[in-house]
Amino acid sequence: MRLFNTATKKIEKFKPLGEDVKIYTCGPTVYGYQHIGNYAAYIYWDLLVRALRAEGHAVRRVLNFTDVGHLVSDGDEGEDKLEKGAERDGKTPYEVAKFYGDDFMRGWDLLDLVQPDVIAHATDYIEADMRAVDLMTEHGFTYETRDGVYFDTAKFDRYADFARLDLAGLQAGARVGFSSEKRNASDFAVWKFIQPGEKHIMRWDYLGRPGYPGWHLECSTIIHEELGEPIDIHTGGIDHVPVHHTNEIAQTYASYGRELARTWLHCNFITIDGEKISKSLGNVYLLSDLAERGFSALDFKMWVLSGHYQGTRNFTFESLAGAKARRLNWRNKIALTYQRGAGVSDAKGEAGNKAGAEIETGAGAKSNSGVFTEVLSAVGNNLNSAEAFAIIDNSDLSYDDWVLVDRLFGLGLIKESPDINTAQVDLIRERESARANKDFARADELRDKLLTQGIAVRDTAEGTVWEYAG
Repeated sequence: MRLFNTATKKIEKFKPLGEDVKIYTCGPTVYGYQHIGNYAAYIYWDLLVRALRAEGHAVRRVLNFTDVGHLVSDGDEGEDKLEKGAERDGKTPYEVAKFYGDDFMRGWDLLDLVQPDVIAHATDYIEADMRAVDLMTEHGFTYETRDGVYFDTAKFDRYADFARLDLAGLQAGARVGFSSEKRNASDFAVWKFIQPGEKHIMRWDYLGRPGYPGWHLECSTIIHEELGEPIDIHTGGIDHVPVHHTNEIAQTYASYGRELARTWLHCNFITIDGEKISKSLGNVYLLSDLAERGFSALDFKMWVLSGHYQGTRNFTFESLAGAKARRLNWRNKIALTYQRGAGVSDAKGEAGNKAGAEIETGAGAKSNSGVFTEVLSAVGNNLNSAEAFAIIDNSDLSYDDWVLVDRLFGLGLIKESPDINTAQVDLIRERESARANKDFARADELRDKLLTQGIAVRDTAEGTVWEYAG
């Protein structure tokens, strides 16, 4: 596999550091519903995990839930998002985190995303955060102000390297909030003290004062506790590069003296009808909004994977309709291939199912026809799912290859396309008999009955075949 590494700004051949590929994915801040733009990132990283396993790698992945410390800006000023969500919903911050975290995972399941090995809640790592700040202080990287403990970026001479920051030209307040006590505009809080009059339900005592960890600290701490440095791959959005991930790198070096991650992957944003996703524009769509318009979460996943994770993607409902049609076309190709017995190892395709299962366990899988090998090769070229989809569109796949394709992309092609049941087979045979007896009224009646069950029949020179109606 070859991946574009943000740290080096070039595509590199991926080589695991150890037996397990260690991956960390920056997860949601669980103070509100996640919109389709948020989910797009997790779809891209789901493909990464599936592709690595298809190549035979064992993967261990951690996903974090930010349930404290993320202020309304990326800086060190403003209201904590969980506290704000609690005030909005009339709940405690912990109740808010539970409610929206559970909702996020329901969307995760609808998208058939591979479950992380660990879901790490930031509030479960507060003591580890304190230990990390102690280490940074011991190593000379922090200073204390009235409102918190700050990381002195001037003490880390490689601070600007990752995001190619122009620190000399960074004006006070241009990137982060700047107080009179901050030494440099790029300095950031690793721990915030709660000021007199501030509500803050979520608080912990540290250095003799109540406070809470800075948002950037949790990822460094969780990675250290759950995976150990360096990890193989760190994923996130491009908005994380100049602040969040830059700060993670600095914290980890200051605390543990080690590199945080070998490879960094960042996905681009999606826009909607050419506009940035924004509540003020009224273009914030949830997966439930798509469902109300007749689109499944897997139709959306199909749309996302039709492009590239680094590309600029513009979502429209017309393009989503195209993805839905493409997915239905693939399902019907599978149905026809199954009926013709092309590449089906036995009556239930058990060999194909076994091969597909091997992808999920990291054992790898082999293609019978060679088409899947081409598909996997395309995905291995910096997760180029668009190229892989073009190969699928223009190739004849065996049934077993379709099983592998479905396991690789997680599109529910097989899961949502079960073999028709015995009763439906009997209806098709009865219809064929009616046609043979020229009882076309009965044949049409049976056709319509099957259609209400989601099965469309089509008469061909080779006989009657069935398809999924949608």
